[in-house]
Amino acid sequence: MKEEFKGPKNKWSQIFRKKWFFPALYLSIAAVLLAAVVWYQNAGSDVADQSDQNAEDYLPVMNDEDAVPVVDQQELVGMPVENADEAEIVTKFFDYNAEQEDRENALVLYNNRYYQSTGVDIAAANAETFDVLASISGTVEEVKEDPLLGNVVVLSHGKDLKTYYASLGEVAVTVGDKVAQGDALGTAGNNLFGKDNGTHVHFEIRKDGKEVNPESYFEQPVSSISVEETAEQDEAVSEEPTSAEEDAVEPEEGAEDAEDTEEPKETEQEEVPSEDEATDEEIDTESNGSEE
Repeated sequence: MKEEFKGPKNKWSQIFRKKWFFPALYLSIAAVLLAAVVWYQNAGSDVADQSDQNAEDYLPVMNDEDAVPVVDQQELVGMPVENADEAEIVTKFFDYNAEQEDRENALVLYNNRYYQSTGVDIAAANAETFDVLASISGTVEEVKEDPLLGNVVVLSHGKDLKTYYASLGEVAVTVGDKVAQGDALGTAGNNLFGKDNGTHVHFEIRKDGKEVNPESYFEQPVSSISVEETAEQDEAVSEEPTSAEEDAVEPEEGAEDAEDTEEPKETEQEEVPSEDEATDEEIDTESNGSEE
């Protein structure tokens, strides 16, 4: 009679036959997977908390140099007054491409001479003083008192863009102040150069050192300001006087040339005899010779 071998294989077979074995196995696997998921979530949360803490502890390094603020390119250019409906432009920007009436309205009479306006003069409808506001956010670059223009405030807006406010009565800012759009710079006043306009503010926009027409950019993005229009006007300024001078000079030179050319002709005609006269002289000579 052979003895049956009862080893590990038989033991595992008996365990597999138990009804509770596979459910217990499934539950164990599920428990391990659940524990892994919970651990992963807790680890991710710890990393996020650490990142937030590092962000809170971060302090930017301050630069000692004065930085020129760059204007938000989506900021719209505003009129330097609080209520644009109650203000009127009494002197326009001189534009060679404008209508004749606008060009005449852009001339300033001072000391019996007319000057082309490089900005706009804005006055209140009731002719009273008013607060002058920053048209664009920027930094006060210059504050001065000009004998002709009155008190002047210059704002720098970065990227070679500046705004000028002249004919101010009172000034409420100093050099280095940072102002936001709509902040008060002072009050409208009077000056000698635009005394015919009474109480007003003279406003200019300069891009790359050249004046541009402020009316073309009111309620327009700051990024739209360019010098193309001004360049065309400067070209027209340089060309018109030159052509006028040429027109005036050329006829005189032509007349002088004509006179110079006519005089030698008359002289030549006097010195050189005609063929008939030469023939007559020959005949007279022959006749005199025959008589002799």
